[in-house]
Amino acid sequence: MARAVTNQRKTVNTVVAWAIGLLIFFPVLWTVLTSFKTEAEAIADPPLFFFFNWTLENYSVVQERSDYMRYLWNSVVIAGCSTLVGIVVAIPAAWSMAFVPSRRTKDVLLWMLSTKMLPAVGVLYPIYLIFIELGLLDTRVGLVIVMMLINLPIIVWMLYTYFREIPGEILEAARMDGAPLRNEIVYVLTPMAVPGIASTVLLNFILAWNEAFWTLNLTAAKAGPLTAFIASYSSPEGLFYAKLSAASTMAIAPILILGWFSQKQLVRGLTFGAVK
Repeated sequence: MARAVTNQRKTVNTVVAWAIGLLIFFPVLWTVLTSFKTEAEAIADPPLFFFFNWTLENYSVVQERSDYMRYLWNSVVIAGCSTLVGIVVAIPAAWSMAFVPSRRTKDVLLWMLSTKMLPAVGVLYPIYLIFIELGLLDTRVGLVIVMMLINLPIIVWMLYTYFREIPGEILEAARMDGAPLRNEIVYVLTPMAVPGIASTVLLNFILAWNEAFWTLNLTAAKAGPLTAFIASYSSPEGLFYAKLSAASTMAIAPILILGWFSQKQLVRGLTFGAVK
């Protein structure tokens, strides 16, 4: 009887998990399907699912209209550099908070996290003026700085959580053997926290890749990433749904592929230290 109840619960959990997964994945699937429709079929009522005239015309038009590779390169540079700089800054900060805490460490962590609750539009105007004065408007360097700063609280919090799971005695042993602080962090701490660091890198790369508010407000033609590429398919006359879906599919495809091949590492890192 107990085994039957357990099997029934497992079946229910599996069905619910699949239902939630399909619900989350459906918008992506619908975007991909719409990208292969004509504009008339994209706005058809009732909607057309799989039975329509499949076409690659939208992808051809998008390629002819826009320099996709330039937008893609901008996204790679901005997301990659902002994540790399953020990791370099966050590792020493997380080390200090995890292994040399003070009475105010938790307050600092909460304050850093609270900055994520600040509406971005509330600081857009001063940042815009600063960027104009420094010549950073519509530059990849400017966006790297902004992306690094807005994601830094998350990076520090994640690394702090992972570092807390590492026994401090190991670092003390390295210190007693004469290892300087730099070697302690680079050669002792970092290798032990590779799963956590890897998952932090992946998550923040995805966040930087998908950021739209700052990229649309601080870039124009030169440094625009793929989020600007997608936004270029709106017009005063309305949205070209099929072409917009094609542009969106081209923008999310690289990050979906990266997430697919990195899912094991991401899950491993997110569960790092969960089981002792």
